[in-house]
Amino acid sequence: MRKDLIRAAVAVVACTLLLGLAYPLVVTGAAQLLFGGRAHGSLVHRDGRVVGSSLEAQAFTRRGGHAADQRWFQPRPSQTGYDGAATAFSNRGPNQASARAFYRRQLAAYLALERPYDRGLTAAGVPVDAVTTSASGIDPHISVANARIQARRVAGVRRVPLQRVLALVDAHTDGRALGVLGEPGVNVLELNLALERSA
Repeated sequence: MRKDLIRAAVAVVACTLLLGLAYPLVVTGAAQLLFGGRAHGSLVHRDGRVVGSSLEAQAFTRRGGHAADQRWFQPRPSQTGYDGAATAFSNRGPNQASARAFYRRQLAAYLALERPYDRGLTAAGVPVDAVTTSASGIDPHISVANARIQARRVAGVRRVPLQRVLALVDAHTDGRALGVLGEPGVNVLELNLALERSA
């Protein structure tokens, strides 16, 4: 019995040192050496200060308010208010009344924001990602279709040619992962920074 207890204690200590200390240190060290920027959150700097992360969506709102700033491209809706420390999905089922109400509100808000600049935009023409949250709630990408709809508003508010804004959308469209996985997407933060630089 005593030998069994000693063996168990040695196994616990060995596993703790190996899996709780050595393995995390090796993985962290390898991440720092091989993927330094990503290991630190893929932070985006502008004029010496951090303006966001290319891995997290953030709200582009008017100062002092919650309404979308019409000069900027907008990310997908967020369940957590774009709080990277509290990422979560809504967990709404397709038959829930709260889900239908949420999507109706998001659709109405999107149409109210975009329709003044695209009179032909209908509910059927709104991309799914414009009204639904991502699994994390902070997906930094929107669909190309969503970005092209928003380009009309951004160009109109900024009084710049639509083709110039669409060219920025095209230049900041990421392809499929490994050439075959997922769909092309547009990183909203990077696109907004390029928009600011072009101004």
